[in-house]
Amino acid sequence: MKELTILLPCLNEAETIGQCINRARKLLDNYNIDGEILVSDNGSTDGSQAISKKLGARVVECPVRGYGAALQFGIEKAEGKFILIGDADDSYHFDEAFPMIQKLREGYDICMGTRLKGKIMKNAMPFLNRYLGTPVITAVGRIFFKVDLSDYNCGMRVFRKDKLLELNLVTTGMEWASEMIIKSRLAGLKMTEVPITLYKDGRSRPPHLKRWRDGWRHLRFMLLHSPKWLFTIPGIMMMVIGIIGEILLMPGVLKVGNVNFDVHTLIVMAVLIILGVQIMFTGIFATLYAHIRGILPEDKKYTDFIRKFTLEKVLIFCLILFTFGLAGFLYTLWEWYRVNFAELNYQVTMRQLIPSLTLIAVSVQGMFNGFMLSLLFLKTRK
Repeated sequence: MKELTILLPCLNEAETIGQCINRARKLLDNYNIDGEILVSDNGSTDGSQAISKKLGARVVECPVRGYGAALQFGIEKAEGKFILIGDADDSYHFDEAFPMIQKLREGYDICMGTRLKGKIMKNAMPFLNRYLGTPVITAVGRIFFKVDLSDYNCGMRVFRKDKLLELNLVTTGMEWASEMIIKSRLAGLKMTEVPITLYKDGRSRPPHLKRWRDGWRHLRFMLLHSPKWLFTIPGIMMMVIGIIGEILLMPGVLKVGNVNFDVHTLIVMAVLIILGVQIMFTGIFATLYAHIRGILPEDKKYTDFIRKFTLEKVLIFCLILFTFGLAGFLYTLWEWYRVNFAELNYQVTMRQLIPSLTLIAVSVQGMFNGFMLSLLFLKTRK
């Protein structure tokens, strides 16, 4: 097995692929590295394949379109223990990547390039990508997944082939870059980063990257792999705000300056509670399902905590809530009956009825969600 494969995903890069291969060859020669240059072509029609072969690169034809598909196909075909990837538009100079390779020799599984801590040449990165897209995606990744990297979107990175194949990456588009980082973090791989220089690409045509579409794909993938942030935390926040709001509004009108919060706001608080409870349970289900399917590694502390809420405990608690809610509802009916079903005091009645119906709704939600939770923990023979 060779030590290094320099992998270039390629789709109609005839203008720049030759320069990239020459820089890659320079890296191998200057540092006496036993390696190969591999081009994973994604259906080029401009002669990129012929140019690559002429310059001594090995070319493989990826049958599935997409940045991630081309990279994953190339990784599977690579002969190197380490794989260095970078775009084939000459924006990354492979002959400057030796410090990244050294990090893998030191024992790291992945070394990322970081453009934000390195140098970005004039006109090399669009303003929005540099100051909005990449910083936002990176910040979300750092918060959601606790990955201490400064540039999630950097296209130059080097990693151990065996470790990456174990991750079973599945995305085919630009979001592959985020999937790699997220699954590496969840798998406990050892990661680091090295500052690099981003150069203006050498193409005369627009890049394949679609800023908003691909940015959304990155963010969507992160959210789907973090049910805690997508569901559980927002659900709990909505529920807490709703409970506090109902408590403050039940005694009477709440005045804040010239603004009065009355029973109309109480209805909003009730809706927040009901939605919050359901979204929170959805987060729990999504997390446990992800553990069962192997999408996310199991968090034993989280699972053990949820297991404490057995079906019996959930049903008892929900029956208590239901009893209080039903009692409040029946009391309101009794008050209506006492006046021979005539008009009631709107302010008083709604402050009794809304919290009571909220308790009934939440308790019924809890009962059915409790059964669903019990189903996920049901032990079966494989």
